[in-house]
Amino acid sequence: MANYKYERFGVMIDMSRNAVMNITALKNYISILKKMGYNCVMLYTEDTYEVEGEPFFGYLRGRYTEAEMKEIDDYAYSIGVEVIPCIQTLAHLNAYIRWKKTPIDCNDILLVDDDRTYNLIERMFKTLSRCFRSKLIHLGMDEAHMLGRGAHLDIHGYEKSGVLMNRHLDKVREIAAKYGYQPMIWSDMFFRSWNRGAYNIPKSEIPEYIKNDYPKEVIPVYWNYYSKDQETYDNMFDNHKQLSSNIWFAGGAWSWSGIIPHNKFSLETMFPAMRSCRKNKINNVIITLWGDDGGECSHFSQLPALYHIIEYAKGNEDEAKVKAKFERMFKIPYDSFMKMDIPNSLTGANWSENPSKYMLYSDLFLGFLDSTVSEGVGEKYGAAAKELYDIAKTSRTYGYLFKTAAALCEVLELKYEIGVKTRAAYRNGNKEELKAIADTYLEISRRIRKLHSAFSYQWHKENKPHGFDVQDIRLLGVAGRIESLRKRLLDYVNGKIDVIDELEEEILSYGKTDGVPVRCNEFKNYISPNVATHG
Repeated sequence: MANYKYERFGVMIDMSRNAVMNITALKNYISILKKMGYNCVMLYTEDTYEVEGEPFFGYLRGRYTEAEMKEIDDYAYSIGVEVIPCIQTLAHLNAYIRWKKTPIDCNDILLVDDDRTYNLIERMFKTLSRCFRSKLIHLGMDEAHMLGRGAHLDIHGYEKSGVLMNRHLDKVREIAAKYGYQPMIWSDMFFRSWNRGAYNIPKSEIPEYIKNDYPKEVIPVYWNYYSKDQETYDNMFDNHKQLSSNIWFAGGAWSWSGIIPHNKFSLETMFPAMRSCRKNKINNVIITLWGDDGGECSHFSQLPALYHIIEYAKGNEDEAKVKAKFERMFKIPYDSFMKMDIPNSLTGANWSENPSKYMLYSDLFLGFLDSTVSEGVGEKYGAAAKELYDIAKTSRTYGYLFKTAAALCEVLELKYEIGVKTRAAYRNGNKEELKAIADTYLEISRRIRKLHSAFSYQWHKENKPHGFDVQDIRLLGVAGRIESLRKRLLDYVNGKIDVIDELEEEILSYGKTDGVPVRCNEFKNYISPNVATHG
């Protein structure tokens, strides 16, 4: 297929979930994106940017100052890249809401119809308009599932969420217009309101009142990071064309599943998406790089996926040619770089399962995720660590990424199956084996501290220091927990205690099939069953 031309083909970088890229790394990243063919960048900042008159906005979170935002924009402009602010003006503001400085409806949703809400939003626009040349702005407004179900309901009574959404959007776009902005929004709320909460739907006739109410000057951005079939994308583009003639598409390069990216899955979803974009003549595309609840994944680790996606989007479906061009640009073989996926792929994961994340943190006594473990995988992690260390030696520029991935594999070589082995030895009354396992605990703790060191280097090379406190607490907390469990294990072996209560309990099936990995991505969900459920 001939080279397809886009007006804008960009990347959206999540700066809101702990990891805020430092200016040096971000400039380098923007430069790399430009070389690959990307011509715009969105900085997704929920609260991690300075807002005039809002000292708690991004407080202690590494927010970008006005001066930094101007520096970013100036640099990008100098090399021909447009920087588009990408913010939130309805939901997804939990980091700011925690300070109780603005009224909320419920959860992380701002209170619609309250003057204080619109004063805050105007200050957002006022600040951003001083920093960025672009007159496009992404307002977010996605996933406000409980809109109108909290304080707004108590104050004003019941209104349909779609009615509230339209009224709020009208007010926000009026403010945006004062600063010369053309707004865009994630489009999901305009589908969920009439389709029982569903977003991706078959080809449908959109209700007339939805089409009539949608403001034509607002660009709908259709997002989908999951579908492997082109028909889903085709259908949703057809649905969106009933709302607007100016549609953007947002795909995803998976960076929200832990330290390790899902480059392979990114391509499996984005190839059909890009075919659909060409077919439907979509002229503006953004590839999103979301974070999870820790922002652990390096966006530099996604370079092969990002390169392959834009080549494919333009019509280059010759895989050999893509790989050769990639190696010339990055001085490392494409297939070698794709080995970054190894820590999740060893277990047979074939979607977005992330065992390399949840088994890093899985408790050795309370291992409710041990049902997903299959025998022999630990040995595979050992071999993977050696392979990744070998790749690290071949790249002066990107070797540090592979060192972190290798250190993770070294941990999982021993930790992946140790909970299962511990429980089996305890149930069999084999104290000699438990004594040997206690020694393994000590080695696992040492390896976690080695991983912490490698990951710390990676983090501080790429990001502001803010947010690494979370990584310190998580990783070093797991190391400390293992050392604590080792003492209890030895107390049992030496007869100081008669029973280990946690190991007396059976492990129930967590996933659909035992021995098969799952996706478990939030720290609060995989760290322990013993969590507080009420504030």
